[in-house]
Amino acid sequence: MNSPAQSESDLPVLVEREGAVGVVVLNRPEKRNALDLSMRQAIADAFLELEGDPDVRAIVITGSATVFAAGADLNLLVDKGAQQVAEIDLGRYWAPVANCSRPVIAAVSGFALGAGCELAMMCDFIVADPTARLGQPELGVGIMPGAGGTQRLVRSVGKQVAGRMLMTGEALTGERAYQLGLVAELTAEGATLPRAMELARKAARMPPKAVAATRRVLRQGADLPLDTALSLENREFLLLFDTEDKTEGMRAFLEKRKPEFKGR
Repeated sequence: MNSPAQSESDLPVLVEREGAVGVVVLNRPEKRNALDLSMRQAIADAFLELEGDPDVRAIVITGSATVFAAGADLNLLVDKGAQQVAEIDLGRYWAPVANCSRPVIAAVSGFALGAGCELAMMCDFIVADPTARLGQPELGVGIMPGAGGTQRLVRSVGKQVAGRMLMTGEALTGERAYQLGLVAELTAEGATLPRAMELARKAARMPPKAVAATRRVLRQGADLPLDTALSLENREFLLLFDTEDKTEGMRAFLEKRKPEFKGR
């Protein structure tokens, strides 16, 4: 519990709930949501908290109207060598996001750069508006992406575009990111969070076991040979026939009513 002296404005991350949707709000505006260790830990804690809540079935992560997250806080890294950075183990802070069992949607307005872009790409999909700028400018400060920025990017936009973005540091506009498939949906300016919430509510109404199976196949199958990926898909497909939600979903469709999924 927060101490009485600590207001919401002091917290690096705010956690909210709207029905079955959890919302994680990056809240370090004076630093453009630069990701220092306290903020990374707060993001990890927020995801663990929401994932542990059985009433939360989808999560949205967002920033402000002008910035999602402008990247890592370089004060954390500037004086550290390879062994010191390895000991920090930055990956452990991202694991609760990347491995979350709930559908996760990023609502991006303004800058999502470096670690901020990597954070958005860890989500299942991104909703952005024309103000969004997504990029990996790490080479400009003498390093490279280290939390999936090369590998998730190349899998989303292809080698040519990923190479240009990484080697020049140029960011994509929200519109261009949408055209290339890095962004799932482009909204009107200022409408990213309402649209992301709408999509999260739809995902939250789906049967949890079928959602989890679909997410596993999407994440694991993309890097497998097609025959192997199809076998993985078929296995997950068959396992869902032993769930109560399968029977409820099919009966509801045949009876022309809305299903009531229980996650069983």
